[in-house]
Amino acid sequence: MTEQSLPSLDLKRQDGVLWVSIDVPPVNLMTAQLMLDLDAVAASAENDPDLHVIVVQSANPEFFLAHGDLSFVEDPATYAALPVAEETLVGTGPMMRLHERWRRLPQTTIAKVAGLARGGGAELVSSLDLRFAALETAAFGQFEALIGIVPGAGATAHLPRLVGRARALEIVLTGGLVDAATAERWGWVNRALPAAELDEYVEWVALAIASLPDGVRAAAVEAIDAADGTLEDALRAENRLLGETFTPASGELARAALAAGVHTREVELNLEKVLRANLARH
Repeated sequence: MTEQSLPSLDLKRQDGVLWVSIDVPPVNLMTAQLMLDLDAVAASAENDPDLHVIVVQSANPEFFLAHGDLSFVEDPATYAALPVAEETLVGTGPMMRLHERWRRLPQTTIAKVAGLARGGGAELVSSLDLRFAALETAAFGQFEALIGIVPGAGATAHLPRLVGRARALEIVLTGGLVDAATAERWGWVNRALPAAELDEYVEWVALAIASLPDGVRAAAVEAIDAADGTLEDALRAENRLLGETFTPASGELARAALAAGVHTREVELNLEKVLRANLARH
């Protein structure tokens, strides 16, 4: 495992997974420094073919990210001029550009949320690919309406796609806090797990994705994203990508599965375990 740090982030890397821990005491505000550090991580990741998964988490169990630094209001020009993701979504604000740069990363990005994520913190969560939350302690909110503005770093674009229009309006217009169980039920997060199980489960997800055969993860993302178009185009994309991933290596995995007893009752009852063991051997 390799470890390094930036002023507001601790980084650990192992087996194709980068663990990014936000550490901005006392409450993990989205400060200018944090934005610059997150941008630096994204810049490094964009052209790193050996990195497959990035997990964003917090060193503070109470706060994933409290929200954007409200002191930006005292000097909006300096905030607007922050050199963050300058080539991404040109013409928008630095936090929106940052979140969009993270959304576009070739890696699978995961938010592991144990505490509170409001405002820009919740918008970062919504920009990532997968989201997991601690059932007892995580919560999410877009409070911007309570200070007379609308969200400005992606919430109104992402939330309708995640939770639907009516629930997005409820989140934005009430400014209320959404607990982890509700966030899971609405689709804002993939799963809300007991806090004692969160670390282990997210680690399993990250390593499982990172260990997939070459090309499978990227092909799956492309195929699923094609569903945003017409049904016919999505089906054609899936057919094409199946052909591209059906390689001699995948054929060998299928033959190994047959040799291990696939199609028998005993193996079919434990199929995923057998296939993962096969993958590890190859």
